[in-house]
Amino acid sequence: MSFMKRILLASTVAVSFAGAAGASDLTVGFSQIGSESGWRAAETSVSKIEAKKRGIDLKIADAQQKQENQIKAIRGFVAQGVDAIFVAPVVATGWDTVLAEAKEAEIPVILLDRTIETANDDLYLTAVTSDTVHEGKVAGEWLVKTIAGKPCNVVELQGTVGSSPAINRKKGFEEGIAPASNIKITRSQTGDFTRAKGKEVMEGFLKAENGGKNICALYAHNDDMAVGAIQAIKEAGLKPGKDILVVSVDAVPDIFKAMSEGEANATVELTPNMAGPAFDALKAYKESGKAPPKWIQTESKLYTQADDPKKVYEEKKGLGY
Repeated sequence: MSFMKRILLASTVAVSFAGAAGASDLTVGFSQIGSESGWRAAETSVSKIEAKKRGIDLKIADAQQKQENQIKAIRGFVAQGVDAIFVAPVVATGWDTVLAEAKEAEIPVILLDRTIETANDDLYLTAVTSDTVHEGKVAGEWLVKTIAGKPCNVVELQGTVGSSPAINRKKGFEEGIAPASNIKITRSQTGDFTRAKGKEVMEGFLKAENGGKNICALYAHNDDMAVGAIQAIKEAGLKPGKDILVVSVDAVPDIFKAMSEGEANATVELTPNMAGPAFDALKAYKESGKAPPKWIQTESKLYTQADDPKKVYEEKKGLGY
């Protein structure tokens, strides 16, 4: 083979390799809320796994549950010129200005797990979330069926004030119990999606409700708050799962441990794999230029004590919780 032919062949191989690498060599910035719950930690872990599968460089910024930190991170990603930005928004409002900056830079934004309130849906490409209203409704319908017409006073641990899951899971639960006049929410307060705050607020509920004797059930917007509340119920001398029914949302390992011990009754699953569908949507958009649906819905599933919680616990632990 002549020298010139060898040069041409080497150039062709180099160009082909560069083209192949360019197809998957993406950098994505992810503004994550923080690690306030086991589910949130799992979402971060699964996001890293899904990025590695696809050869994507995923840069994660932990906002420590502060919107101002998320806005700063998004601006940092814009300055870096990343290929896309993922955001799990801590609250629903106040995003228009910074997302307009990303749009001006022609960087697509995908929302994970939570939605935002905006008059301009063009500021983000798509939202990968569960139907959080549906999650709450499933929890409410489970309680209606379980109580079977008996009077029931419910205390509610809400998520972070102003966040879309807190708003929607409350709305859904109220829809779920609406047909049952025997069920009433007597107290409702934020536990900020954390175990410690859930325990603290539940202690207040117990004191206000005759040591808990007036409480039939607890509905928590996430499992971590429920686990904290379970501890408070036990410390008050009552049996969680029996004296006070416990239903929550997320399906993290610790709630299955509680279920296996008879201390929790039901949970509605929120899959931690939001990034996988988001990466797939981004890849398709980059290749075709065609925008994905505005909402990519993930699956929700009800688990009860009848679903072999010990086995589910082990399966969940393998997902990075």
